[in-house]
Amino acid sequence: MAVELPDARPGLPAAGPPAVRGGSVKGRKKAAVLLISLGSDRAADVFRHLRDDEIEGLSLEMAKLQRVDPTVTATVLEELAATVQAYDSLVAGGVDYARDVLERALGGDRAAEIIGRLSSVIEMRPFEFLRRTPPEQIVTFLRNEAPQTVALVVANLHTTLGAQVLSHLPEGEQADIAVRIARMGETSPAVVKQVEAVMRQKLASVVQQEYSAAGGVKSLAEILNHADRPTERNVLDSLTEADEELAAEVRRLLFVFEDIIKLDDRSIQLVLREADQKDLALSLRGVSEEVKERLLQNMSERGAQMLLEEMEFQPPQRKRVVEEAQGRIVAIVRRLEEAGGLVITRGESDAVL
Repeated sequence: MAVELPDARPGLPAAGPPAVRGGSVKGRKKAAVLLISLGSDRAADVFRHLRDDEIEGLSLEMAKLQRVDPTVTATVLEELAATVQAYDSLVAGGVDYARDVLERALGGDRAAEIIGRLSSVIEMRPFEFLRRTPPEQIVTFLRNEAPQTVALVVANLHTTLGAQVLSHLPEGEQADIAVRIARMGETSPAVVKQVEAVMRQKLASVVQQEYSAAGGVKSLAEILNHADRPTERNVLDSLTEADEELAAEVRRLLFVFEDIIKLDDRSIQLVLREADQKDLALSLRGVSEEVKERLLQNMSERGAQMLLEEMEFQPPQRKRVVEEAQGRIVAIVRRLEEAGGLVITRGESDAVL
């Protein structure tokens, strides 16, 4: 992108050290403008992530730009903010969504340029090219693949799509694939590329991928959090039979204490009635104001005041003690869930648990 600047008025000689006022700013000079605007401490932090030759080149440019017009700085920072937002949008909603965000912020031409620069990171997740592929079609492509290959693909999909694919697998295969995902460690990029090559060939698509696979208990828990309740029950029941300890670890990740704000007010009140006051006081230490306020709003005025007073006079606690108290609150949620008293939104549908 070129930053267009107003031309200097004719007939006036330049004064003082070189300044960025006219012409255009791009490439290394634009990076230098950004670093100057960040200040010395933050610029030094950036330098720690650069090669020596890059540091030398940028330092030279910074030395040349002793004065920078505020409008230039504002324009460069505006583009940086839009680029960061576009990068996040690529992960959240794909190329079209990112382009729409940029066009609204910067206009069509600058949006096209930034999208072009980000093209090398658009496919940063393994199997990103499957984002818009219907889950049932992915299952069809995986039909003749080995179970470990299926697990590798499902573990690397975005959680919502991964949950949908898992739900579309034959019921008898879901638990086996889930166990393989939970036990999966890092996979070499070479193996991932081989699997991707097969999938690309089936989809008649050409993309490149470098990242190693995701997997493990957390990956499975994220997928199940977006799956429907029958799929979750089937997977967890079968996983418990195969490996009870692994199943317990997955269950602990399915609903964390901070997720309590996802419950409706009635459900939160049910949890509060059964929770120990001391556990509540411990559980709210270090959580966000949003979580704290949501719980306090569902208590009586006197109850909320008593809880705040107990928190105020409570001595410092170790993180493990706080997490154990939060775990007991989560256990209440899970118990009420199994009794059918809570409604939790899972993925795209509401399931009564």
